[in-house]
Amino acid sequence: MKSAECVPHDVAEIRKKIQEFLDIRTEAGHKIGNSKFGVYAFFDYDCEPIYVGQTCEMLRTRIRRHLTNQRTDAVAMNVLDPFEVAEIEVWPLLALEGKHPKDPEAIAMLNASEYTVYRAVLKNSTFQAVLNEKDITPTEEIDLPTSYRRCIIPSELYATRKHADIRIARRASTIANLARVISEREVSKGLRRTLVTQAQRLEKLASDRCNEIEGEMPTLQFGEEE
Repeated sequence: MKSAECVPHDVAEIRKKIQEFLDIRTEAGHKIGNSKFGVYAFFDYDCEPIYVGQTCEMLRTRIRRHLTNQRTDAVAMNVLDPFEVAEIEVWPLLALEGKHPKDPEAIAMLNASEYTVYRAVLKNSTFQAVLNEKDITPTEEIDLPTSYRRCIIPSELYATRKHADIRIARRASTIANLARVISEREVSKGLRRTLVTQAQRLEKLASDRCNEIEGEMPTLQFGEEE
C-alpha cells in the first residue's frame, strides 16, 4: 500500500483499520489475513451483504485489491464501490494451508465454502442478492470454520460516510458508470443482473431517505406558507 503521507487522512485511517482487522490472530496464533485460502464477504452501512468472494492467493492480498488502489475486475467494471464497504467478514480455511491452488480438494472446499457463505448472507439480505457479476458455483453446503467480522470505518468517520445523501450520490454514480459499461460492451447476463440489484438498492435508499425527511418536516395548515 502507499504510505500514509500519499493519501488523504480518512483513507489512511480506513486502511489502518483494514490492516488491524487482517492482523487479528486465530486461537492458534495465525494472522487471519495471512491465510492463503479463504472466503470473504463485504457488507454496507445497513449491514446488507454486497459481495462474496474466495481466494487462494491470501486473504490479505485479495481484500486489499478490492478496497485499496490495486483494482479488481469488480471495481474496474463498477460492480463494487469500495466506499460502500463498512464491514468485512472472513472465513480463513486453515485446513488447506500447504495445498496447491489447483489441488482438487482445495478447489472443492473453496467452492463449497463460498457457496455456503453466499447462501447464508442471502438469508439476511433485503434484496436476496449480492453484487457479484459472476454466478457462484452451486455445491453442497458445508460446516464453515470460525469467521471474523469487523467494521473497517473509524468511529470519527462513520456518521459522515453513512449519511444517506452521500451514499445516494455515490450509488447513483456507480449505476451510471455500470450502465455505460454495459452500453459500450458485450457483457454477461450477470452484469445486467447486478445493474438491476444496484438500482433496487438505490431506490430503497432514496425512498427511505425521502420518508425520513418528510417525517421530520412539520405539517402545514391550510393557508400557511413554507
